[in-house]
Amino acid sequence: MRNEERGLARRKLDREMRYYRMAAKEKNPTQELLRTVRQVLGIPMSEVARKAGMNRSVVFRLEDSEERQTISLKSMQRIADALDCKVVYGLIPCNGGTLEELAERRRWLLDVRG
Repeated sequence: MRNEERGLARRKLDREMRYYRMAAKEKNPTQELLRTVRQVLGIPMSEVARKAGMNRSVVFRLEDSEERQTISLKSMQRIADALDCKVVYGLIPCNGGTLEELAERRRWLLDVRG
């Protein structure tokens, strides 16, 4: 990928990820997301289990594994499907800035180091 293409891709990702940067300002913005969404929608665990084709204990374990950050994206999507939702994830710089800013800082550091 050429520098110009990288720049265009970074700017596109920065636009797409702006809401993720805002969400990341919250402490643990997605902790217990599956359980919380299920509860605020008022969907019983038994209904999620039935729609996902698993038993309630598996749904409970998956909700717990999400809290421990050990859930797979595939499992998360399976529960999200049962909740009539979809999983959307993103990567943003740790400092809350943009990818463009991160790339510029990286270029500056490389220039300084020679």
